[in-house]
Amino acid sequence: MKTFVQCVVFVAAGLLTRQLCMVACAQEIALSPAVAPFSPRPPSSPLTGARPTRGSGTTLTGISAKEATSNPGQADGKGDPALGGERHPLYRLTKSDIVEVNFTFSPEFNQTLTVQPDGYVALRDAGLVLAEGLTVAELQQAIANVYRGFLHDPEVTVNLKDFEKPYFLASGEVSRPGKYELRGDLTVTEAVAIAGGFTQQARHSQVVLFRRVSLDVAEAHLIDAKRMLNSRNLREDWHLRPGDFIFVPQSRISKIRKFVPASSMSGYLNPLQF
Repeated sequence: MKTFVQCVVFVAAGLLTRQLCMVACAQEIALSPAVAPFSPRPPSSPLTGARPTRGSGTTLTGISAKEATSNPGQADGKGDPALGGERHPLYRLTKSDIVEVNFTFSPEFNQTLTVQPDGYVALRDAGLVLAEGLTVAELQQAIANVYRGFLHDPEVTVNLKDFEKPYFLASGEVSRPGKYELRGDLTVTEAVAIAGGFTQQARHSQVVLFRRVSLDVAEAHLIDAKRMLNSRNLREDWHLRPGDFIFVPQSRISKIRKFVPASSMSGYLNPLQF
């Protein structure tokens, strides 16, 4: 009897051990997919160089979506078209600009170029290259491509030496009409002050700001400088951009004053003489 009980206990222990082994195996199989994300990262693609990272979002050419949205206006001249195109546009060459071209390993080709009225620059022993409308980096690449025909892998550096300074124009009823250099952040009323202020014939309430949008289109903004100055509120004072044109028209009374004899107007203009 005792032997029979021992056999039953032994068989029960074996069955229990087998059951525990099966449960452990089942848990190991269920946990195996959760361990997969911790495996080594796959090699990056040779085309984009982007590596998938956990929690970083979608990658675009090696830059995560989070990083791309946090830096929407980098110094590459590009921006969000929905916000008006270029947010931080790079300077583009124009006529009469002067650039300095240096060759690291061929200094005999170093030269100083001026953008001609037709927009081209004349390279030494290489002909003409269109420069107007290009950035300095784009011109540098264009010059390197031209000289690559007879120089082995030329290393070129282009520096902007002289360019047209930002300016604004003031005309009409201002004391000193003309072209002024735009330095810093200026508003319309500040620009009028730089141009000598309004004359006695100026129509302060209808100052016109012309701003060129493209080569063929310009927009006009009417500014009531009289109301702004009287109310001591300059919130509507426009900030200038390079190339803006300010025109101060003549007042109505000054237009008819030249047709009225001065003797008949003296009583109205200077009542203190009586």
